[in-house]
Amino acid sequence: MSSSPRLRATLAATVMLAGIGLSSTAQAETCSISFTVIKAGWVIGGSGGSGALRCGGRTYPFSIGGLSYGVMFGASETRFTGTATFRDSPRNVAGVYGAGGVGGAVGRGAQAIVLTNDKGTTLSLTGRQVGLQINADLSGLAISMR
Repeated sequence: MSSSPRLRATLAATVMLAGIGLSSTAQAETCSISFTVIKAGWVIGGSGGSGALRCGGRTYPFSIGGLSYGVMFGASETRFTGTATFRDSPRNVAGVYGAGGVGGAVGRGAQAIVLTNDKGTTLSLTGRQVGLQINADLSGLAISMR
């Protein structure tokens, strides 16, 4: 039974496109991330901190800075842990992440959040918060690799 050249070309194109899709999925890497953020403010707030990305036996230290605006007052410290999923290089974790949030902590509290930057990096995080803070704000968080 012989197959037509058109059928063979269609089959070859399908296999090639499937291979491209698999290779781009294979390039995404997930590593562990942890950092501490101290946040304080009255209507306008600021945050700062530091942490590390652990990937492939290497540690990539980074610093964090950010601003918030909205209904906010108080101060808190949050220790986040989770995963960073990125393409190409661990350095793509660096960038600006935006979030809107509503929350509060009196003493201790818990947080969970998923953030994405302009390079397509996704941070999936959980955290323990300590302090006194009430907020309904928009925030920006910038991560800079050291």
